[in-house]
Amino acid sequence: MNFTQMHERLRQELLRRMQRGTVSVSLLARQTGFGQSHVSNFLRSKKQLSLEAMDRVLAAQHLTAADLFPVLNARPSLSDGDRTAVPLVSHHAALFEPYIRASAAQPMLHLPPGQLDSLRHRAPATRRAWERFVAIRVPAADALAMEPVVLPEALALLDRHYNSLIPYRPNRPNLFAVRHGAHLTLRYVDYTAHRLVLRPHNAAFPIDLIEVEEGESPGDLITGRVALILNET
Repeated sequence: MNFTQMHERLRQELLRRMQRGTVSVSLLARQTGFGQSHVSNFLRSKKQLSLEAMDRVLAAQHLTAADLFPVLNARPSLSDGDRTAVPLVSHHAALFEPYIRASAAQPMLHLPPGQLDSLRHRAPATRRAWERFVAIRVPAADALAMEPVVLPEALALLDRHYNSLIPYRPNRPNLFAVRHGAHLTLRYVDYTAHRLVLRPHNAAFPIDLIEVEEGESPGDLITGRVALILNET
């Protein structure tokens, strides 16, 4: 990774934190000693930071340079069997972090060679800038609505480059990871009357509706398609 890429990843991370309400231009200015206009110009890509300035921002936000490096799709050594490795991450990281930081990755999910190569993507260019594959663990309480497709403590492989409502396979519903408030949930998804319709597999659970706000698209609420479920038996 070069300096320009690290610079952009830092900018994107700060913008995500601003969207979540954990930092603001004024707070960042106070933390770093920069003027608000300087911070604002950086966030709007009108000005770059020096290495020294980047160090001050990282320290103020309790980040390290390693946090800006991606770990997604990292390859283990040949001695590990030349398998494809996908990071197992928290639901929060899957939802909100385009670039998976080293500190956000839990143990890797290892897949056979070629497992991911044939998967088709369907997402706007902005989403394709995200690191593509992540895996999450599905707690028992979240799995109940999708039983027996998803069992408690299953691992779900998410393709974050597929957030289109167009069926991946004809006549079969897509199973998506969806942002429902600040929570990630797995559901079959339709869209009607400016609402996402979240359908469970287990008929004992209700259908949920999510209002798509003005300026948002349905894909903004869809984290990615569930490409693989690994149920523990």
